[in-house]
Amino acid sequence: MASQIVNLTVNGADKEFIARPPTTLLMALREALHLTAAKRGCAQGACGSCTVLLDGEPVVSCLVPVVTVDGAAVDTLEGRASEGELNDLQQAFVDGFATQCGFCTAGMIMSAEALLARSPDPSREEVLEAISGNVCRCTGYEPIVRAILDASARGRARTEEAATATGGEI
Repeated sequence: MASQIVNLTVNGADKEFIARPPTTLLMALREALHLTAAKRGCAQGACGSCTVLLDGEPVVSCLVPVVTVDGAAVDTLEGRASEGELNDLQQAFVDGFATQCGFCTAGMIMSAEALLARSPDPSREEVLEAISGNVCRCTGYEPIVRAILDASARGRARTEEAATATGGEI
């Protein structure tokens, strides 16, 4: 098969590049777009270190042929900070020493982002389910779970603060 022009919206910016059919989304992100937060771990979709959001849903980018997602929106860890400031989830990972060696961190955070987007106040069981496809080789799941729950609490506190400041209801 011939190479194909692929258009993606990556972290809110339109990107266009040429890809051959076997090119995965992970390869395109790392090699064509130079976004290296998503890591190549097992390359079989079993470790989750390459997790990104594809149209808002977490996917293991090592298994997604990039030519099949032409026109999609992709979010990576690089797009989560705003104006150089870490978001609540990233800061909770740093504050809670949940980054450990860092290899799984991008995938863990992207899986957690998807969870918090659909369930801003998740239970511990929901957190465990959300990150169940992500392997931490440091075996430090507890700090990761606590960081996600902490980020959830920070988000709720920010919402309550905003409501109080404007005199609105939560």
